[in-house]
Amino acid sequence: MSEPIRVLLVDDHELIRSGLGAVIDLEDDMDVVGTAGSVAEARAQYEALTPDVVIADLQLQDGTGLDIVRSIRKTSNETGVIVLTMHSGDDQIFAAMQAGASGFVGKDAPSSEVVKAARHAKVSPRAFVCAGLVGAMMRRASGESTSLTEREHDVLLLLADGLGAAAIGERLYLSESTAKSHIARIYQKLGAANRAQALVTAMRIGLLSSIQPTER
Repeated sequence: MSEPIRVLLVDDHELIRSGLGAVIDLEDDMDVVGTAGSVAEARAQYEALTPDVVIADLQLQDGTGLDIVRSIRKTSNETGVIVLTMHSGDDQIFAAMQAGASGFVGKDAPSSEVVKAARHAKVSPRAFVCAGLVGAMMRRASGESTSLTEREHDVLLLLADGLGAAAIGERLYLSESTAKSHIARIYQKLGAANRAQALVTAMRIGLLSSIQPTER
């Protein structure tokens, strides 16, 4: 018999960790080898346990599940990473896919969907699966949904750091007018009228883990 799939569960609610862990442990081909309640704890547990699959909540106290995905993808394309969330909109789906997640499951889905996604993630960690992906792609193609480009995400991070258009342009080697154009498109895509609204929306959908302006 092959070795069971070793799973790390990450959620800041103990009840969800316990409940989902009990479901997974009932599967003959899976074992929960660890749990974590934060991004920092998840990173430490990942390094210590080297699980086959990480199942992480999108919203955590010290960041997001996407922070965990990006951290893992810096060193491994072999680890499966499933993102769980209460907010399964198009923007969250695309953000998880772009971060390198193996799958995306809403918390309103049956627990069997999480188990199914974990099995997929073990076999094909870089093949993204999500029940709502086709619909999201169709809406994006028709212009009903958009996501930030890599450059726009860079600009968003600097906006969160407190920089204005001129400083952002200097940092990214862009003209001030080009930086302003990127900012305008970010506002449009996030449905925001100003920086504060854009940052709040970006945090809600997982594009930003936190807003911590640095002193300059």
